[in-house]
Amino acid sequence: MTEKTRIIDALGEPSLLLPALLAEALGANDRAKYYLSLIQTARAHACNPERPPASLGLERVAAGIGDENLDNIPDNSRQIDTDLFHIPSADALCGRISAELESMFEPIRNSGEDVSVPLAARLAALHAQAWCDSADTLSATQIHRLTSGDRDRGDSAHLLVMDMHKVLNRLQARIASEDIDGAATYDTAPGDRPLIAAFMRGVNATRPLKFDHPGLGTTATRNGGRLILQNDIGTTDAHVLVVHVEKRCVTLTYTDIHMQRLVFFQSLFEHWAVSWDDTRSRTDRDLEDGVYHMGTGRFTANNEAGLCDYLQFLGSRLVFLIDWNRARKRLRLLLPKKESLGLLKWAADENLGHMGWLRAGGEQLVFDALAFAAQTPPAFGSRLDDMLERSRATAFMQFVLRVCSESQQQGEPEDMLRDRIHAELVSCFRSTRHQLIDIAAEHAALAVELASSVRDSLLDLRTADGSSRIAFNAERAKAWEHRADELVNLARELRHSGGGQNDFYCTLLESADDITDELEEAAFHLSLIPGTPPCTALLDALEGLAGMVVGSTQEFLKALECARNVRRGCPREELQDFLEAVHQIMAAERRSDDAHRSFKRALIVAGDAFPQRFASTECARNLEAAADALLHTALKLRDHVLAAMLSE
Repeated sequence: MTEKTRIIDALGEPSLLLPALLAEALGANDRAKYYLSLIQTARAHACNPERPPASLGLERVAAGIGDENLDNIPDNSRQIDTDLFHIPSADALCGRISAELESMFEPIRNSGEDVSVPLAARLAALHAQAWCDSADTLSATQIHRLTSGDRDRGDSAHLLVMDMHKVLNRLQARIASEDIDGAATYDTAPGDRPLIAAFMRGVNATRPLKFDHPGLGTTATRNGGRLILQNDIGTTDAHVLVVHVEKRCVTLTYTDIHMQRLVFFQSLFEHWAVSWDDTRSRTDRDLEDGVYHMGTGRFTANNEAGLCDYLQFLGSRLVFLIDWNRARKRLRLLLPKKESLGLLKWAADENLGHMGWLRAGGEQLVFDALAFAAQTPPAFGSRLDDMLERSRATAFMQFVLRVCSESQQQGEPEDMLRDRIHAELVSCFRSTRHQLIDIAAEHAALAVELASSVRDSLLDLRTADGSSRIAFNAERAKAWEHRADELVNLARELRHSGGGQNDFYCTLLESADDITDELEEAAFHLSLIPGTPPCTALLDALEGLAGMVVGSTQEFLKALECARNVRRGCPREELQDFLEAVHQIMAAERRSDDAHRSFKRALIVAGDAFPQRFASTECARNLEAAADALLHTALKLRDHVLAAMLSE
């Protein structure tokens, strides 16, 4: 008996117990047949070890058995003697078969049918015999007693499984006399139909919010003068709802092993005149922690329409209980306790729920967005409200739960959902202008890395084993340049979403992209140099040119960071730092012109072969072009910042 059936039994509704036991029995039937097939396959392989055993992996999965170790049993089985076989875990398999037979017989015992008596006698007779003599051996007689399908040779577990399955099918047909919008109903009165239909309208209205998660199975029956509705909500824990409808009074009894979820469920009815009894805790030693909590609420409707409205609302709330505790725990990684519970309540009231968010990745989805928005992973243990004002953090999470639910229902690509969340969080952190400056700063940082990579490759040319590092630097430069292109595209998207405002930094990035393009080309050309490096004079000239470009990229990054705070009335030091950085870029560009001419003079007298001369010439041209692009971009930034100060 599972937790749910124990709870239903404890609630004193035996008429609801049979469907629950029947569902368990049908699952036990599938598992028992798999175990019997496994023993037959093991014996067949033991008798003919030269043949590979049949694979029963699909049958195991179809039966709902997750133990993959069972797949190895036939291959490890062998014949010890004429009538004795070594089958790993034979005793455990026999125990499982015995347990499944008991589960199959349980609803038959509770059905009151006459056939239960002979079936009980057969089950007892099988149990009276030794199923297994040792942990890993079965005799031929014992295997026959388990798997035989020949009635003339005596009874077997296999025959009993088949006979009980027939009875279970009859019971299923007997109790499920009608399906009303997904509710399995039996022994109900004609007047119950609109009430059941109202409850199921609510269940089905929000059912899509659980996505592919199992649960919300509903059973309806009548006991005397009252209609009884039962919903299993999920498929785990002592998590059951039983509803009694008598005249216009609805009494719901809800059980849960999590007290907080029970309180949450009660809060969903704040706009309905539901009176709740004091919550009681009961003990069942077979449950997870031995304790489950039970709450009872009563509602009396003024008329039949009000009764149906309440039943519909009640049914619509159940989906928000599925995986609620898991969602609560994950939200606590992002928000304080009060805000986490309030967010779950808000999501239920808005008919959004939390399952879409869990399916999309839960808290990791938000942590990824934080790392993207801040350009660095959040510190270990930090929450969303550590980086945003608490109300803004809550508002952002409301957006996340809404967009996750809607996106999952509409089947949008995961990348689109992730991008929407990233963009929303970025907008929470700063204005569009600051977002674009952040992108430009990251782009400039990539330029620094690219320039440094070219300089390092030139140094590697002087070493005997530097060729592998030069090739690695070229590949890395290619990846960095690709990331720089992505940043330019992101800036264009932000400009478009912002209605064309604050587009200067997008234009600036398009100019700055020439810098990264030239530097990546320089790294590529260095990778073309064969084993023999250029002459020392050429290397000296190239290293000097590369060093100037490294310095200029660093100064450009500094200028961008200073530009965040340069405005009318800002401290003089802020403006001075900004102008000094631009001045350094201008001076470096003039020096780079001289360095490039020095390289050309060295090239004329160099006695290098064509590959070295070609690669060196192209690298020098790329570095000079990068220095020119840096100057052009820096002057554009200077003019914009100074013009903005004048217009403020």
